[in-house]
Amino acid sequence: MIAGPNTLYFYTYHLHHWYFRERSKAREVFMETEQAIFKSEQKNHENSKAIKVVLVILNFILMSIGQVGGPILSRLYFLHGGNRRWFSSWLLTAGFPILIIPIAFSYARARSSTAAGTRRLLVTPWLFMASAFLGFLLGVDSYLYSFGSSYLPISVSSLLGSTQLAFTAIFAFVVVKQKFTHYSINSVVLMTFGSIILGFNMDGDRPRGESNGKYVLGFFMTISAAALHGFIMPAVEYTNLKAGKAVTYDLVMQVQFLISLFATLFCTVPMIINGDFQAISREAGDYELGATKYYTIVVLSAIALQFLIIGSLGVIFCSTSLLGGLVSSLLVPLQQVFGVIFLHERFSGEKAMALAMCLWGFASYLYGEYKRNYKKPAAQNESGSEAV
Repeated sequence: MIAGPNTLYFYTYHLHHWYFRERSKAREVFMETEQAIFKSEQKNHENSKAIKVVLVILNFILMSIGQVGGPILSRLYFLHGGNRRWFSSWLLTAGFPILIIPIAFSYARARSSTAAGTRRLLVTPWLFMASAFLGFLLGVDSYLYSFGSSYLPISVSSLLGSTQLAFTAIFAFVVVKQKFTHYSINSVVLMTFGSIILGFNMDGDRPRGESNGKYVLGFFMTISAAALHGFIMPAVEYTNLKAGKAVTYDLVMQVQFLISLFATLFCTVPMIINGDFQAISREAGDYELGATKYYTIVVLSAIALQFLIIGSLGVIFCSTSLLGGLVSSLLVPLQQVFGVIFLHERFSGEKAMALAMCLWGFASYLYGEYKRNYKKPAAQNESGSEAV
């Protein structure tokens, strides 16, 4: 039986209607799927940013404990009878076994959640060599800093923080091509000059009976330590960028462990040559505050200074070396406050002005980061919604 024109028209009409209806449904499903994927990616991005913020805060706390507590404990060591500079520099990195705890925890967690045979030693040969080189530089930097702090009070050695920021900014621009905004430039200038103001009060804080030669030598060593540390921070960031693999916090902890290990080995050799290990018990017996307080200061100093290293490298991992330098300079005036409390140093008007300028500079940096990370994405979302 041959279909007539009306029958063909009927089937053609309904087939055409069915096609466009199914096409519309498929389009709706596709749009819903796209929206679900976008929301999922947006949620993952927000969760990642939240985790990063928590890590930055945690490392900031560790850095604060180390940078404020470490120099005070080191100064206490020298003020009351300690005179082993290589031993003091050795303490700057000798607390690295603390890192075994989070590394072991991470290893156990990964072992229970991944397949057997998964490689947990994340450090590549290139990262191993880079860590050895950075550890050598950190060992040299530790000695320069220890030498300077043996002659200078906290109020003067805190200049390390101010000059370090300037060197960090310069090397960050050269090594990792750090991009500067007018907010970050403003913060660098404010915090650098704010901390340099502390240098105007040097004569009033000079220790009694110390010669001009020793004082100048200590000051030169401190500035040299600042310059070297200003290079180390961008160098660590460059190492992360050239790792050749995803840089996770587990990898960062392993690299931190190696850097501190090689720095400690660098300081151990001169200690053995000078017989410092054999002299520790004798120095503890002659210490003005007693042997118990001597060992307490030594142990707490090693822990606090390791917190400083962990916090510094952690801030670089979560953000940039420039932020690490800014945080370091922000903590410089706080060192002054604790120096007044625990070491009875004077808190002058220059120190109050330096504190205000450092806080102002840090606030400028945070506001610039807020505008870059929050306002710009918001503007992009608005333009995207208008286009749709």
